[in-house]
Formats: sequence, C-alpha cells, structure tokens
Amino acid sequence: MTADTSFRLRVAVIGAGPSGLAQLRAFAAARKEGAEIPEIVCFERQSDLGGQWNYSWRHGTDEYGESVHSSMYRHLWSNGPKETLELADYTFDEHFGRPISSYPPREVLWDYISGRIERDGLREWIRFSTIVRRVDHDAATRTFTVVSEYLPTGEQTTEVFDRVVVATGHFSVPNVPYFEGIETFPGQVTHAHDFRGAEHMEGRTVLVVGGSSSAEDIALQAFKFGAARVLISHRRDPLGYGWPDRIEECAVAERFEGRTVHLADGTSVEVDEVVLCTGYRHSFPFLPAHLALHTKNKLWQDHLYKGVVFEHCTDLFYLGMQDQWFTFNMFDAMGWFVRDVILGRFELPPLEEMRADMAAWKAKFEAIDSVPAKGWFQAAHFKDVLAATDYPPFDVDAGVRTFLEWKQDKKEDILTYRDVCYTSHLTGTTATPHHTPWIDELDDSMENYLRLHGPVAAVEPAAGWAFGFLRSLLVLLLPVPAPPLERYP
Repeated sequence: MTADTSFRLRVAVIGAGPSGLAQLRAFAAARKEGAEIPEIVCFERQSDLGGQWNYSWRHGTDEYGESVHSSMYRHLWSNGPKETLELADYTFDEHFGRPISSYPPREVLWDYISGRIERDGLREWIRFSTIVRRVDHDAATRTFTVVSEYLPTGEQTTEVFDRVVVATGHFSVPNVPYFEGIETFPGQVTHAHDFRGAEHMEGRTVLVVGGSSSAEDIALQAFKFGAARVLISHRRDPLGYGWPDRIEECAVAERFEGRTVHLADGTSVEVDEVVLCTGYRHSFPFLPAHLALHTKNKLWQDHLYKGVVFEHCTDLFYLGMQDQWFTFNMFDAMGWFVRDVILGRFELPPLEEMRADMAAWKAKFEAIDSVPAKGWFQAAHFKDVLAATDYPPFDVDAGVRTFLEWKQDKKEDILTYRDVCYTSHLTGTTATPHHTPWIDELDDSMENYLRLHGPVAAVEPAAGWAFGFLRSLLVLLLPVPAPPLERYP
C-alpha cells in the first residue's frame, strides 16, 4: 500500500488472522462512512491471510526456517456452531448465498473469513511473508519503531508507527511438558500444534495427553480414521462424554518405559503413538519485556482495559488474547473499539479509573463457579465492548444459549453433535444438514462440501429445517437464563 502523507497517524497491525482481519475491517467500515483513517500496515508472516485457518502441510519450521504458525490439520471441522461466530456485518448467507450446515470444515471457514477482506479490497493493506522482528517504543514521542523482514529475500525495513495492534493469536507456541522416561519411547511423539492428520493411525494404539478441546477432537480424529484404541490421559476432571468403543479416558501419565506408559492410578498401557494436547504459551518475541503481555490462557487478561488496551502503554493494543467461547464476532467488536480509540471517538478514562474497571472485571472472573458462568462472563465482557462501539447488533445472550445447547449435544452423543442444525441469530436462516454424517465424512474439501450441500443435497432438507425450527422454538420457550446482572460489571 502506498503511504498517504495526509494521514496524521500510522497504525501497524501485527497478524492477519481473524483478529487482525477484524481490525482491518473496522477501519474499512469507518472509511466507507467517510471518515479519514490512518495509514494501515498489516504484517503477516505467512504467505496468505487467515492465521490459524490458513492450513499448511508443514510443521515445525516453514520454508524460511521460521516456526510454523498454524496448528490447523486436515479433516478439522468446526467444533462449535458457526452461528456463534457469525460476523454481524458479513453473514454466512451473504457469503455463500444459501444455507449451509452448522459445522463447516476448515477450508469453508477460511473462505468465509477471507470473503469479507476480498469484498472490501483490503489485501493491499497486508504485507505477506513479512515477519516483525522488533518493536520498540519511545514514550516521549509516543511512537513505535517497527523492524520487519520480508522472508523471501531477507530484506529488513525499519519504520515508525504511532499505534500498534498485536493480533498474533496465542495458539502457535506449544507448551510441551516433560514426562519421566519419555526419551525411551520408540514411537512418534507429537504436540497438537504439529498434528496434521490421523490417516496413519489406523490399527494403532494412541495416547492423547490433555483434557481440553484439542484432546477431544484429536481423539475423535484417531477413532474416525481407524485407530485400534485411543486413550485420553488427563490431570483434571474427565471430559465425561459417552465415548464409543475404542476411546476411553484414563489417569494422567506419570512416566514412560519404552512403549509402556505408567499412569497415576498404578495401571499401565502399551501405546504406539503419543499426541500431546497440552496447550500453548502466549509469546511475543518481537516485544521488549515491559510491553509484552505475560499471561496464560484464561477468560480475563490482566493489564488490558476492555480486554484490549495495554495498561502500561495505551497506544499498544492486544486483540483476541482471552480464552474463547466467542471468536470471530468478539474479535470484530474488539477491533471496532480499538479503531474508535485510535480515531478519538472513544476517550480513554484516567489510568486509575481504567485500573478500577479492570480490577472489578478480575474479581468477577475469579468468582466464576461453573461452566455456564464462564460463558455468561465472556458474554458480559463482549457486551461491554459492544456498548462502546457502533458494531452492528449481535445477540450475545442468544449466542451463550446456543453454546450451552451445543455442550448438551456433545454430552448426548459426541459422534453426532456436528450433525445438529442451528438457526442464525442474525438472519433467521436455519442450517441445512451436511449430505454425509460427520463420522462418515472423509472428504473435508470445500468442493465436496458445497457441491452436494444445501437444498439440492441427497438428504431431505426439510427434515433438517424442521429439526432446527423445533430447537429454536425450545430455546424461546425454555431459555437458559443469564445470571443476575449484578454478577458482572
């Protein structure tokens, strides 16, 4: 993009995943309304946009010797209803022109989030294959010096920006714990970050270490592609689903002795392969320590006013750093808010007032006492950010109710919950069932998904519509109530 010197400010957005793209779209929306916006430069280390959703067959390091960003794998389908992540200013109906199922595969979701950027011609704001090496801040001048490198040539560029938005995600740097004796294990040990598919697991005994969504889905992938036995080893409470034969939960692994894994309950198992679903670390190697966010994956991040404005440097913003129930649309609201702060539409309160607000939210976060309360907490935060912006209306409470239904669907049948159809809170469109039950679908390509999908599908679409309508009616008649308002700021 050619710099326009008439702009007073220059804004660097680091990352062109869902959060970074939300920030670009927020500025584009203001421009469309006639506002004068800053010069926007988005740095993206990958060769295309999408962040996690930009699948690569590579793992470990890429063609330039840099660590691979995406943890995406073949045959990943959304593990939550698309109706909860739909963008209020760009619906699935607008993008696809017809109903689709509630749980699309990765390529379809990548196409969706890319569509809005293509529609608005925002690729020109993104420098692809460009990694940010260093960001320094000059408090006296309120400017940032950003050093970036164009990876294909190694050419480095040093530039000055007035504001910086960090949108690099936090599911790219794996947390890899040590287990006594694991170096004696003769099979393959992989972290979920490097997992690319389960086709090779047919007939094998697989140990999945972890107790969250990655462990759940990779265990199902192994089952789907014919693993003889899948063991899910966890430290905390069991996932507790009605697992099919060949999947079982077990105590935490304590030590390895060759192929033998000794568990905390005194039992042992023989396994062929280990997948570590042990989480990720927030990492900002391009930032000095005093500007970097030091945290773990949780619903409320300290030092971020409204969840985005960095307490110690209010010209620095972080998007999407929380543990997430809501994703794409919450990132949008955050991006809209950051835009309004930068444009002067929202005046930040004095530091002490911001700290009091952050302390109140932290107290509410620490008082969470149940899984539903986690969803309602993030909904309250989401609405708090929405209230400070002009982002198009989104029914956040309905989103939480859908999430809670989704959790119930999984408890009822972990193999079929992706076949359930939901209704969009934005358009009223009810999803149509995919032509093949998820457990039997081995082709996750967009071509296969769309070619036979929707009203022309081999299944009877009316049945899917009717089921979705009944679910929606039940939600209206038997809503899941939100906690009392005083529970949240």
